[in-house]
Amino acid sequence: MLLLCGRQARTRGGALLSEKPESSQPWGSCRAEHPGKTTRLPGCHRCAPTRRAAARPVSLCCLGLSVPAQCYAMLREALPHGCTCSLLPPPPLLPPWGQPAGTGSPGEFLTVGLASVRRPRGYYLPATLQSLFKQSTEEELQEMVVVVHLADTDPIWNVRVATNIAHKFAHHILLGRLLLIHAPHEFYPTLEGLKRNYNDPEERVRFRSKQNVDYAFLLAFAANLSSYYLMIEDDVWCAKSFLTAIRKALASHEGSYWATLEFSKLGYIGKLYRSSDLPRLARFLLLFYQEMPCDWLLVHFRLLLTQKDVIRFKPSLFQHMGLYSSFQGTVNRLEDDEFQADALDLPDNPPAALFTSMSVFENYEPLKAYSTAEGYFWGKDPAAGSVFSIVFQQPAHVTRVRVRTGSDERRGDFLHAGVLELGRWRRAGSWDCSAYTTVGTFEKGTFEQRGLERGMPGPVDCVRIRVTQDQSEWLIIQSIDIWTTAGT
Repeated sequence: MLLLCGRQARTRGGALLSEKPESSQPWGSCRAEHPGKTTRLPGCHRCAPTRRAAARPVSLCCLGLSVPAQCYAMLREALPHGCTCSLLPPPPLLPPWGQPAGTGSPGEFLTVGLASVRRPRGYYLPATLQSLFKQSTEEELQEMVVVVHLADTDPIWNVRVATNIAHKFAHHILLGRLLLIHAPHEFYPTLEGLKRNYNDPEERVRFRSKQNVDYAFLLAFAANLSSYYLMIEDDVWCAKSFLTAIRKALASHEGSYWATLEFSKLGYIGKLYRSSDLPRLARFLLLFYQEMPCDWLLVHFRLLLTQKDVIRFKPSLFQHMGLYSSFQGTVNRLEDDEFQADALDLPDNPPAALFTSMSVFENYEPLKAYSTAEGYFWGKDPAAGSVFSIVFQQPAHVTRVRVRTGSDERRGDFLHAGVLELGRWRRAGSWDCSAYTTVGTFEKGTFEQRGLERGMPGPVDCVRIRVTQDQSEWLIIQSIDIWTTAGT
């Protein structure tokens, strides 16, 4: 694995940081001979160790290419004492079979990983990186590292993009927040004569098979960088403070088992893994690289780790922005209609029990409208007086409630007439409260109201949706979002 830009190792301790080169004069170079071309590689600049608050060890410079082993030795010998070159010698085996290239202690909370190749049309990588950094606070950035695998087969393109990114995001590279890596072509398994599963054309099979290996190398490198790993693509927008939202989501699942948490409903975007699972996920992608697309393999990996149901948080934290696909440059207008630009505005949805007086259709249980489980609630034959109740485990100061009913597929199955009520004094051994206050009515199947704490004298035990008119259509409740605040 070749680290184009960034640091070689990350540790929890240590206070020396290479802020900037002491001189702009390179300390050595190497010519790597490739069939039909010769590429000049710069060496490292002199390191200037300095001390600053909350400093972390990083390595500077070395924009380069995959090079023969003797060139690495030449580069390392050219370095002054104390300067650690970011160029890593290629390991004897593929990274997933041995130690990941990105060795070091997991000092950060989150690694964001993405792979990028040259597209026939469109170039979105700088905008994606800009969104990642701009949508994060300084405190969030200190807990995050971004790893970009420049995975194109053209080494000149990789170097050109690395140079461009290094200029635009030099600050983040110097602080160790941005790493650019490249796996040499000789590390890849064969991409010729692959099985044409699903009757895909050979070119499509080659593209998706290489993409699986691109991600496998990326995962192997990132395995020891942080506690959690987030997979995105190189053409996405990020919600504001997405890291804080992810931390909040993890807290809500503390103590429960999961293999994958999802923060977007699109492809590879917004998939969260424990970093401890990355080595076996990398092996899994390599083992079945020619069998099917990566997003399908990720589903199989989740199921094999015994997580049966999708755990997806709404609204989505990442939005697809690319107009042209990385495969053949075809137009791709895919968007996540559940994306919300401000992650700080995510609901709390306190732990609760759910109950409804309506008959439930098949497996569309009430929990699906309130939790992160995929799907929605679908009740049969709602009539005047039918209720859908949320009973909190602990009383909460409710500030805002939003309820969405109906769906694009079943446009008539929304709440035609109903009210939302807040209840106090939960009855012992009951799914109900002793007293309710009506706080608003549904308009065209939707309810949303803020400032609810001003109309309640104390904490709330129950939130109830009550149907006020018979309707022939069934009732779909897509989502119930509740915001709370600490109270006295």
